[in-house]
Amino acid sequence: MTGADADPGAAPRPARTAGEVVLSLRDASLGFGERTLWSGLDLDVAAGEFVAVLGANGSGKSSLLKAILGQQPLSSGTIRFLGEPVRGGNRRIGYVPQQQLFDDAVPLRGQDLIGLGVDGHRFGIPWPSRTRRAAVAELVGSVRGERAARAPVSRLSGGEQQRLRIAQALAGDPALLLCDEPLLSLDLAHQRLICDLVDQARRQARRGVLFVTHDINPVLGAVDRVLYLAGARFRIGTPDEVLRSEVLSELYGAPVEVIRSRDRILVAGVPDHPHHPTEPEA
Repeated sequence: MTGADADPGAAPRPARTAGEVVLSLRDASLGFGERTLWSGLDLDVAAGEFVAVLGANGSGKSSLLKAILGQQPLSSGTIRFLGEPVRGGNRRIGYVPQQQLFDDAVPLRGQDLIGLGVDGHRFGIPWPSRTRRAAVAELVGSVRGERAARAPVSRLSGGEQQRLRIAQALAGDPALLLCDEPLLSLDLAHQRLICDLVDQARRQARRGVLFVTHDINPVLGAVDRVLYLAGARFRIGTPDEVLRSEVLSELYGAPVEVIRSRDRILVAGVPDHPHHPTEPEA
């Protein structure tokens, strides 16, 4: 167990084993009004597995993460985490949101933001302690965020803020890490760094990862499988199995071309789907 789990009397958690299922969806469906985002979804995520979630805007990618977090009920089917039904506020599920810059009025330093991940779930004002300081320092080191930790969060770059959000997500020693478009608006150098940090976090502690992204190329070297959502349907498999012209053309019901060049993948011709007015950004 990492020192980031700042409960001095907490019992050690058993080590996760390769192949252990941390997340399981069975016959899962989600829709808003008359529109179905996806249905009949069966998915197991194993400890240490990296699954990229791809698809056009409005296909239900972010909504899938909200359902796993217990924030969005399924239309039908089940989601189980570590063998139990999902519930809101489970600290064993870490969450890295889309990059959103902090306002100048936010009176937090980087280390304060991480501290919220350590003890923000507890009632009352955090009490300074050696254990808490050690937990925050360990998390800061895990994302190479020493400079960012000392600065006001409003003055940090998007990439530096995302480092801190990863550290915050790791504070509960999660068995599953959910990342919702964490690379948006980041330059290539910070995209590479964030991908490396997520990959390192899952390898060191055999965490399962669901990584929502518009572009698979920054994480392609880490991905084990792809879940591609489109047109209320889905495909699951390795990148080579799913990211093929014939597979995506069938999903979208229109010609889609997948081009591979120098270890990069370009998907061209994806049809636009109107955004449903009652659906959260997905």
